[in-house]
Amino acid sequence: MQKLDNLNIKAFLPILTPRQLREEFSIDRQQANTVLKSRQIITNILNSRDKRLLLIAGPCSIHDTEAAYEYAVKLNKLSEKVRATTFIAMRVYFEKPRTTIGWKGLINDPALDGSNDMNKGLIRARKLLLAINKLGLPVATEFLEPIIPQYLADLVSWVAIGARTIESQTHREMASGLSMPVGFKNGTDGDLQIAINAIISARNPQSFLGINLNGEPSVIHTDGNKLGHIVLRGGQGRPNYYEEDLKKTNHLLRQHDLPAAIMIDCSHENSDKDHKKQSVVFNYVLKRRLHGKYNIKGIMLESNLSPGNQVISRRKKELFYGVSITDKCIGWKTTEKLILSAHKAMLIALSK
Repeated sequence: MQKLDNLNIKAFLPILTPRQLREEFSIDRQQANTVLKSRQIITNILNSRDKRLLLIAGPCSIHDTEAAYEYAVKLNKLSEKVRATTFIAMRVYFEKPRTTIGWKGLINDPALDGSNDMNKGLIRARKLLLAINKLGLPVATEFLEPIIPQYLADLVSWVAIGARTIESQTHREMASGLSMPVGFKNGTDGDLQIAINAIISARNPQSFLGINLNGEPSVIHTDGNKLGHIVLRGGQGRPNYYEEDLKKTNHLLRQHDLPAAIMIDCSHENSDKDHKKQSVVFNYVLKRRLHGKYNIKGIMLESNLSPGNQVISRRKKELFYGVSITDKCIGWKTTEKLILSAHKAMLIALSK
């Protein structure tokens, strides 16, 4: 009989189960405490019980764990300086959605050469998350593959559902079962209603197929995640962080009886895909925040040790240290200047 299925499958390769990975690289009490406290603080900020600004800052994507850890050490020290006004979580993105093709992130291809050793990718990702949480610095990430949370979610304090997956039923179902606050970005075309629909979907109980910690196929039943909020990142060549955009977003949230909590992503179309303009977006949004307008709870920056980006090379020695291989980022000096100036401005505002 002629073969009917798997005609285009080259190979099935075994992979670590989530339990195996978690047991080999286990979370300790200190790291667990960082995650638990950070999730609660972020929840309090979103619910207006904590008046601080939530700031998600870090590389567009992680390809070099040594450079990422160096960035984390710097960010953690800066976080201590501004903790009275700003709660910082590090952006640690291991998965990159692609419009067509391209490098899909550290978990998918840790060697950057198309070898796609995902066991190695998962191990490197978990070890980095453990190290960052050990510093006391919380982690923010985007989940793309729906089974990845079983491997890493115990080490994550905030999650994004990206613009390319916001309409996906699979990702809305996944978000409904996550244990931390989730930011839903507007669609790549700038559509806000898509994000609103995703927040509503994830707030409700869902049932779907997935895996458990043993890697066994399972039917997953969720209670729904009430900690969803919207992230504005622009779309279709135009920004959406201006006054009229914020008013529109607040109106939509109220219309659907959703919590009024908005985060602004300073990158993507909001900065016209020009990393140098992230500062302009940041300062504009901060001013609106200081005037107590539009329920702005958070800001996101794409930031790295050094500014710009570089073309991915199959020879790692040719890559510049601390420079993005995906979207362009602002450098550390600019990042530090923005955060310290925001801290100063917020302290002045609080003293009045």
